[in-house]
Amino acid sequence: MSTPAPGVQTGGTSSAAADPHYAKRWWILAILGTAQLMVVLDATIVNIALPHAQTALHFSNTDRQWIVTGYSLAFGSLLLLGGRIADLFGRKRIFIIGVIGFAAASAFGGAAQNFDMLLAGRVIQGAFGALLAPATLSLLTTTFTDPAERSKATGIYGGIAGAGASVGLLLGGVLTEYLDWRWVMYVNVLIAVIAFTGGVTLLKNIPSPDRPRLDVVGTILAGVGLFGLVYGFSNVSMSSGSTGWTKPATLIALIGGVVLLVAFVLAERRIAHPLLPLRIITDRNRAGAYLAMFLAAIGMFGVFLFLTYYLEETLRYSAVKTGLAFLPLTLILVVVAAVGNVILLTRVSPRLAVPTGLLLGGAGMALLTRIGLHASYASDVLPTLLLVGFGLGLVFAPAFTLGTLGVDRDDAGVASATINVAQQIGGSIGTSLLNTIAATAAASYAVAHAASITSAASKQLVEANAVIHGYHVVFWVAAAIYVGAAVLTGLLLRPGVAIPRQGQDAETVAVHV
Repeated sequence: MSTPAPGVQTGGTSSAAADPHYAKRWWILAILGTAQLMVVLDATIVNIALPHAQTALHFSNTDRQWIVTGYSLAFGSLLLLGGRIADLFGRKRIFIIGVIGFAAASAFGGAAQNFDMLLAGRVIQGAFGALLAPATLSLLTTTFTDPAERSKATGIYGGIAGAGASVGLLLGGVLTEYLDWRWVMYVNVLIAVIAFTGGVTLLKNIPSPDRPRLDVVGTILAGVGLFGLVYGFSNVSMSSGSTGWTKPATLIALIGGVVLLVAFVLAERRIAHPLLPLRIITDRNRAGAYLAMFLAAIGMFGVFLFLTYYLEETLRYSAVKTGLAFLPLTLILVVVAAVGNVILLTRVSPRLAVPTGLLLGGAGMALLTRIGLHASYASDVLPTLLLVGFGLGLVFAPAFTLGTLGVDRDDAGVASATINVAQQIGGSIGTSLLNTIAATAAASYAVAHAASITSAASKQLVEANAVIHGYHVVFWVAAAIYVGAAVLTGLLLRPGVAIPRQGQDAETVAVHV
């Protein structure tokens, strides 16, 4: 009999007597997936509606960006605290509070009469999302104690998390075009009613036997440090070209954020009850999962952000048609994540599966460089969406599984928060980095081809081609990030199967094989 690696939970199946969630675990998964979808789709559902909200509430383009940034700032900077709060005060309680708060903030934002009211709603949404997201994933982790069943559950959950951004684009387009921009906020109330009803009915509050004091020092260092990073990168994305990187506010935020996070790590080594126990991130598989999620989120915005621009501004797709264009990516990502997590992680080492998914995603990014002013969706866009969706499905589900695998029950919330932090910070960096690269590349192209401008028509053609050139450069950069991510995660992840097959006891399956 082989010995499991340190830190891996060895419990097999649970029972109703030992776990009040066991008998209703699949219904619980449906509720948790609903809550996760509400949080994830809100990162993109508002984007399509923003021009309509801007017209209705009369705010500037700079203010418009803050509607997106305000959510990211609150969400990204408070995630670790939200995860630890769920561990300390009960995951059901924090789940319910998160759902109610998120719904209330959404209703408040939907009823906004001015910019300040809408921004406040988005910031409050982000804060309650930081409570809800880690509580949701940690409930899944502690509900599905059988490794094989947990693999199935996290596969479904990972598919929802990965596809939420494109679902948000589609839903935002439909609601904006056929109802009103305010419904991109109000729809969360309807989703929250389902999550709240299911949570109250199905979940049981399981108190922690040990409730240590909250790590105040770690909370401040991590919260302000993450805030600095998200703010710094968001500030870059609100600037044109590369000038945003040299702004004093950007430099202070980024450098200060890095310094505070280094201080946070040093402090956590000395605190008796740390906000983020370092044992969580020093495990190679969990560290590899966090890195894969972080880098995948950076590159993913190369598809969602710039392909959305391309479809709407170059090919003149409507908001609904743009959302429908992403539907194949959504479907294949969910299917691959749900099925692949069960089949692959029980038979194939994550050291092979995750880098393979990243390489497939990188290949899809590279193929997107074929788009032009008159590209065909069927031949130039759809195949690449399917390839990227397949690749991301091989990354997201294993990342959610490995990111929480083997942690103690009392650390499930903060481990869940860490995987969400990786995704959120990666997305923020992806937005600013790729936006800056695209703007710089487009400007360079326009300067290089200025001599060819002899008429208004030729000027318009150069400007259009400059934008396409910027997209091409971004897709090549995203492809390079994915290739680099494949190499790094291949080196970091441990060899061997991480999850036992159905019917096998976890004690008989070694992580080091």
